[in-house]
Amino acid sequence: MLLTSTLRIVDGDMGSGGFVGRAVAGVRSIWRGSSWWRRVVVIVLMVVSVLLNSVFVMAAALRLEYAGGLSAEARTRGRDAVWLGHAWVDGRKTEADIDQLATLLAGTGIKDLFVHTGPLEHDGSLRPELSLQATWFIYEVHEKIPGVRVQSWLGDIVRPEFDGLNVDDLSVRLRIAASVKQVLTLGFEGIHFDLEPIRSGTSGFLALLEQTHEVTSAGHALLSVSAPQIDPLPGLHSLGIALLDHGKWWSQAYFAEVARRVDQVAVMSYDTAMPTKSLYGGYVAQQTELALEVSPADTDLLMGVPAFYTDDPGHHGSAETVAAAIHGIRRGLDRRSPGRQAFGVALYVDFAATPQDWADYRREWCFATAAG
Repeated sequence: MLLTSTLRIVDGDMGSGGFVGRAVAGVRSIWRGSSWWRRVVVIVLMVVSVLLNSVFVMAAALRLEYAGGLSAEARTRGRDAVWLGHAWVDGRKTEADIDQLATLLAGTGIKDLFVHTGPLEHDGSLRPELSLQATWFIYEVHEKIPGVRVQSWLGDIVRPEFDGLNVDDLSVRLRIAASVKQVLTLGFEGIHFDLEPIRSGTSGFLALLEQTHEVTSAGHALLSVSAPQIDPLPGLHSLGIALLDHGKWWSQAYFAEVARRVDQVAVMSYDTAMPTKSLYGGYVAQQTELALEVSPADTDLLMGVPAFYTDDPGHHGSAETVAAAIHGIRRGLDRRSPGRQAFGVALYVDFAATPQDWADYRREWCFATAAG
């Protein structure tokens, strides 16, 4: 009855003699009498208004993601990782450097070292001379840092965005598999792929992971992979490719497909363009939740932490800090899967990390307590 009455009132007002009807007619008359450029200005202002409102809503949502208390359970599980530069395997580092690395990692949750041993050639092969000291490094790490695993970090740029690896080419994938066997003979306990930018939905990448997993499983080694960020809004990866020709994000479904084919996945949750710590931390909290939702329980999920400083449109160094990232990671873990053990953080990268970065990692994650 109330609905019927309301419709009658609205219908009356919308008639030619009603108030609303007269208002609409007035607006229509003004619009028809406007010049084309005035119409363009009005349309642009309306679009900008909608976009600004959307940005405001998104910013408010990310701030809410970042705000709130933290539990004492959201801390290291002893499954963390750090990316290490090429100097560790090409002869530039000494035994004294490994002693310093052992001191740096003592008492932390670092389990895996991703040591750069590439890059792969664009045809998938790997030049042996790139890592002549790899076997020595692995031996010294096992002697001085017991319990730590050493993985070979292999990467390259990929097609179609760059003139690089073509993971859809079977012959390239076979050469990559041969390169994987090559580094495993050096003593590495895992393979960590960082092939960028793999576009969401790329079937050749899934095939590469399946082929590689057969090799690593036979060698009792891990298969690990770096992953881009997950669509914070549905379909954003498609928009990024259409407008920028850049595979910045993966769909959550494709991320799940990748996570099911590997033993470990590390989300590169940095270079987000977020301008403040609270927005960045909220974004990382959201990324953590999205990844936790679809990662198999037996796949190690690592969230990347920016232990480096740059300042450009894609990365605001004052916002993307180790402390802000870990705060966001803890918020996401608390909210989505507080009891998950196959979880950790991964610091990028050793040669750019400052003493403050390491101190923040220890305080905020390794020795974390409940916070209001």
